[in-house]
Amino acid sequence: MEILINNHASKPIYEQIRTQIKTMIMSGELKAGDALPSIRALARSVHISVLTVQKAYDLLQEDGFIETTAGKGCFVSVQNQDFYLEEQQKKIEEHFTEAIEIARMSGIKLDTLQSLLTLLYDEDMG
Repeated sequence: MEILINNHASKPIYEQIRTQIKTMIMSGELKAGDALPSIRALARSVHISVLTVQKAYDLLQEDGFIETTAGKGCFVSVQNQDFYLEEQQKKIEEHFTEAIEIARMSGIKLDTLQSLLTLLYDEDMG
């Protein structure tokens, strides 16, 4: 796992760590059950304070992305998969709503819209 810190960024370092780990989880690079580096190891590798890493990990845990097991370390949460799918579904709903509004204004019928969606979805799968 590679974390890049930009000391000149306006974002605090703990927020940079949090965002990068969250992105790795959302993209599937880090999967449910994967172990994260220990707080000390990550702090050492990016040359920052353990308190900064601790803050990032605490926020990730609050958000449900990681779980901490005493004596074993931090792991990617199984729950985050559901959260991720929920987020993706919300994005899709927004796009569908926009497409439906355009279709209604243009007089395009629901069955035509469904056929178009099926065609595009199947085409992309092949």
